[in-house]
Amino acid sequence: MPERGRLLRTLVGLGVALAAGGALLFGAPARSGEPQPLALAATWPQAERGSVPSKLPDGSEYSPGLFLDAKTSAGTAQSQDGHTLRLVLRQADGTLRELRKVPSADRAPFAALTGSADALVWVESIDGKQQLWTGGLRHPARMLTADVGAMQFYDSQYDLVIADGTVHWVASGPGDQTEFRSVALAGGRVTITREAGTWALSAWPWAVDGQTSARGATTLRNLATGRRIAVPSADRTVTACSPAWCQMVSLNTDGYARMELSHPDGSARRKVAEGTVATAITDVAVLDRFEVLARIGPQSELSGNQELLIHDLKTRQTVLISPDAGNIAYRAGVLWWSTGDQSSFIRNSLDLRTI
Repeated sequence: MPERGRLLRTLVGLGVALAAGGALLFGAPARSGEPQPLALAATWPQAERGSVPSKLPDGSEYSPGLFLDAKTSAGTAQSQDGHTLRLVLRQADGTLRELRKVPSADRAPFAALTGSADALVWVESIDGKQQLWTGGLRHPARMLTADVGAMQFYDSQYDLVIADGTVHWVASGPGDQTEFRSVALAGGRVTITREAGTWALSAWPWAVDGQTSARGATTLRNLATGRRIAVPSADRTVTACSPAWCQMVSLNTDGYARMELSHPDGSARRKVAEGTVATAITDVAVLDRFEVLARIGPQSELSGNQELLIHDLKTRQTVLISPDAGNIAYRAGVLWWSTGDQSSFIRNSLDLRTI
């Protein structure tokens, strides 16, 4: 289970280097008079939720990497003897389908899972070399390509993107360049284009720069048309963007975290949170509506976890998802987190598409 320091690492992962005062980001109490977050069940009673035990029926540890809905997931299971790693699909009724099985001594866990209507795509590593694989929900797994370059992952749902029958990803190129790589889901030759700077994929066909910059993003680029959009940027502020929203994190006059969002053109700017709060996931305003946040709460000292919150940009309300959440993750419309301790925990899921 993560330590309380995860909040700081989350901001650092976004490039927050806001001077020495940054160490104070998580020491401020919530401002008096701020509204308390709303209860999940009362606010979104129709939202589909689920829970997944940390172990499979055979006792194997299970780590989900992607939820297809609130109760169906794909993830990694290690055999009890530690010799084998499996990629399995865990159905809502608890039944399992094995998609791939490899010796754990030779390969790293399956990474960067993503999916389309009838296929999953993931990355495997062999002796430090990466391969791109796919497995249909009704078809056996097969390798798409080993020509992946120096793949770069940012713990985002867009590390791999499937669009129009093609898989897209980014890799480090020569010098200060990013390679935009793609291959058809049916297989074939990998296509490569290069762009100066450090870029990551966003909602297709967009990419965003500034992945290694202390100030974060400055530009969105449409990979299909070449169109570029300059995004909000300011001193002592770290910016992260999707095509719909940009997130700006800075220090307020008291030296504490202030989080604002606006559209990439700077319009509709508003404060989302302030104080002991940080982003809980890499992706900004998922589904163009929900900003996922974490905050140190009353139980954090004991559990090392945080309060999990969602700010709804549509209603401008903040909802408490869990008072004691760890291992927070999000992919393709589903948010999940763990509750409990290292010896006994479950993973909870919330399908934001059903709100």
